[in-house]
Amino acid sequence: MQEHFEQLISGFLEKQVGVSNEFLNGELAAQLKNNLKILYESEALHLAGVGNDHLYNKNKEIRRDKIFWLEKKSANLYEQTFFKLIDAFVLYLNSTCFTSIHSYEFHYALYEQGAFYKKHIDQFKSDDRRVFSMIMYLNEDWDEKDGGQLKLYCDTGIEIISPTNQKCVFFKSNELAHEVCKSNAPRMSITGWLKTS
Repeated sequence: MQEHFEQLISGFLEKQVGVSNEFLNGELAAQLKNNLKILYESEALHLAGVGNDHLYNKNKEIRRDKIFWLEKKSANLYEQTFFKLIDAFVLYLNSTCFTSIHSYEFHYALYEQGAFYKKHIDQFKSDDRRVFSMIMYLNEDWDEKDGGQLKLYCDTGIEIISPTNQKCVFFKSNELAHEVCKSNAPRMSITGWLKTS
């Protein structure tokens, strides 16, 4: 487990973005994907918005993904396993990098065919509690023609990451602009933020 944590941290320190290709084990990724598919089929997902508080709005010209917020009190075994993994990573991150992360928030995300999210950063203008962004992908047998790549605007240039199954991406929420390219097939993930409070 620590090997995957170190991959995220060292990549972030070296080039602004950390990537671990097997942050989620195969069984956990499969079960979380199944949870997401059930939520989608039951129409529990809702169109995501942009901004917060009085600035919040749903703008399909900016983003078209559908989301469902995870609750730490969830009785679902695999969501509980996911939160235990995040807790372990936060503990490791705080103890090795002195980051003072105290909370987090995560949601399922599904991009239907044709969905995208234009260039943005993950921190609100009126709320700076989001420190790190994390995205974990749930897409088996993903092919480049399926689109949906994550495009990151790093200081050294653009980095493009394919949303392949079990992969985790880690970066600073207020520094790294990024976008999700148009998806040509359903694209599934868990996205969230490590916060100071």
